[in-house]
Parts: sequence; structure tokens; C-alpha cells
Amino acid sequence: MGNFIRPLSERASYIASDDLWIEGLAIQQLQTTAAMPGMVSVVGMPDLHPGRGYPVGAAFFSTGCFYPALVGNDIGCGMGLWQTSMTLKQARLDKLEKRLSGLGDFAATEWLETYALSSMQQHPFYNSLGSIGGGNHFAELQAVDTVYNSDEAEALSIDASALLLLVHSGSRGLGQAILRDHVERFGHRGLLENGEDAKQYLDAHRQALGFAEENRRLIALRMLEQIRTEGQRIVDVHHNLVEPSKIGGSDGWLHRKGATPSDRGAVIIPGSRGDYSYLVKPRLSESSLHSLAHGAGRKWMRSDCKNRLSARFTPEQLSRTAMGSRVICQDRQLIYEEAPQAYKSIDSVVDTLTGAGLVVPIARLKPMLTYKTSGGKSE
Repeated sequence: MGNFIRPLSERASYIASDDLWIEGLAIQQLQTTAAMPGMVSVVGMPDLHPGRGYPVGAAFFSTGCFYPALVGNDIGCGMGLWQTSMTLKQARLDKLEKRLSGLGDFAATEWLETYALSSMQQHPFYNSLGSIGGGNHFAELQAVDTVYNSDEAEALSIDASALLLLVHSGSRGLGQAILRDHVERFGHRGLLENGEDAKQYLDAHRQALGFAEENRRLIALRMLEQIRTEGQRIVDVHHNLVEPSKIGGSDGWLHRKGATPSDRGAVIIPGSRGDYSYLVKPRLSESSLHSLAHGAGRKWMRSDCKNRLSARFTPEQLSRTAMGSRVICQDRQLIYEEAPQAYKSIDSVVDTLTGAGLVVPIARLKPMLTYKTSGGKSE
């Protein structure tokens, strides 16, 4: 592991290289979380950055209890990668942008009745299915730029001539409702693992994971239909969850808050909307709590982005990136908040994970067209 695992205390560490910058407040939040009752180990990933009380881009292992507030309000937030039937030679950016600009932010009711799981049709958040949401959520058309490990790429049936679709979203308002109910009843306290309250939360949590996965599937289906192609899912993982786990010989609870699992096979680690993404093969390691970075990680707070960028770039200019890709985002505040300049370089994150012996890169993917919001309510 070299010097990539940086200990902070007996319970806290983070993964970084000499060239990787991590904000001091994120380190402070990591150490504060490590002191919570029942907490055994916390690890910050290379994309670690401050959150609302708890750091984002980290994994936490506790025994005897677990903390819903650590998971946060977007239970099941994660990423799915689809390989489409459209070749890169067939992909025309002008045409793709025009078609996706007409995609409403929410699916039509009739469409959901046709394509959503029948078990979801009475769900209170049914109408949110197939919607990306705000913040850092997105759907992105990508091209294979470089293949580093042809055997692993072949095992995943990756076709370097095909257009790919990456979807990043979660459980929408459902996760928020579950967290709000927990905080109203318990504040930020943990739940004893064998209690009835823990059982009720875990049941709601399980449903939110299923909702989030179905949401990503429907987002992908809507996107594929809109650009008139089909697709096959290659990867789908959650970044925000809590689950039973055994670490260091002890049974306990592994929380991930903005962290990619390293025990689910190949995963995708995306950059910003103007940077590469990496498909990697994880290597299991308890030193990282079986977790990896889930992206590049923010370097600017959202509230600072518009002030930093508005004098230099218009929203229209930010809809085109230095890599030649395009961004569909009609929210003039959000396009500043999610600008590539607000994020770290993805190479610095992946190089750190590779140097630490935690991943083997399979392929590098280049963005072509990123969808955030069209500003429309329905198709």
C-alpha cells in the first residue's frame, strides 16, 4: 500500500497521495465521525470532501449499532453503466443533443405504467421514477477512449466501438422521507442493531435500494428510447447504504456515504462533466473498508461556484467543455455548481487508488453528452 493509507488516529485514516489535495474540514469531519459510539474504523477515500456534518467520500464500520444519518437522504444513490447498440460512427452530437433536449425531466404517467415494475405502481414516490434529480446526479453518453486491460474488458463484453450510457441517480424523495422520519424520532443517534427501530429502518432502507436501482434502469430506458437505440447493463452499484459486514474478524455495520463498493465486481469511477471516467477492477482490502472513491470529489463548495465562474463563463459557454463534450442543463445555477472547474482531476483520484493497490484500470471513458436537466416537467 506504500504511503497511500494515511492514519489520523487508531480509528481514522484516509487514502491520498502527495499530489492529492483534501480539504481540512473533511479531515476534521472524518475524525469527529470516528469518535461516535460504536465506531470501530472510518476511512476517507481520495474524493473525500466536506458534507453536512459528515464527510462525503468515506466508509464507516461500527459494531452494535448503525447510523442512518451517515447514510444520509439519498439511500441507494449510485451508478449504472449501459452499453448501447449505437456505434460511435453512428453517433452524431448535434442529433443526440437535439433529441435529449426534448426529454422531459419526469417520465409521462402512461410511459411509467408500461415500463415500471408493477410492484412500484402504488408507491407514494411512483411519479419520481425515471427522473435524474438535481445536485451531482446526471446521465452521460460516453465513448471508450483507452482500453488498459483487454481481458477484463472482454469479460465484461465491452465493445470499444459502441456508445456507452452512464446513469448516476438514487432514491429521489423516498430516501429523504426515510431520513426525515428517522431524524424526527432519533436525531442523529444510532440504532441498536437488534432493536425493532433498527429493523423498521432496515426494511425501509431495503425498499429504497430497490427503488434507486429501478430508477436508474428507467432513466437509462428513457434515454435509450429518446436517442432511438437499445442497451445492455454492464454495472450497477449503490454508493449510499449501510449493510452487515465482517471487518477485522468482527461482525458489524459498514456504512458508505459517497463510496463505491470494491466487493461487487467491476465499477465505474466518473470524473466531472468535462473529464474522463474510469472503469476499474477493484481489489478487496480491509484497509479501505472494501470501498473506493465514487468520483473526482468536489474542490469548491456549491455556494462558491457561481461567484468564482460567472465573470469568466456564461451558462452557454459551460454547456461546452474543453474535451469537446456537451452539457444539457437549463438550470443556470446548477450548471455553475456542477462545472468541471468545481471538481478535482479524476486522474489524481484513480492514480491514488491504483498506487494504493486498490484498483486495476480496465478502460478510460470520454464524455460526449451529459444530461442534467432540460427544464421540462414531462415528455
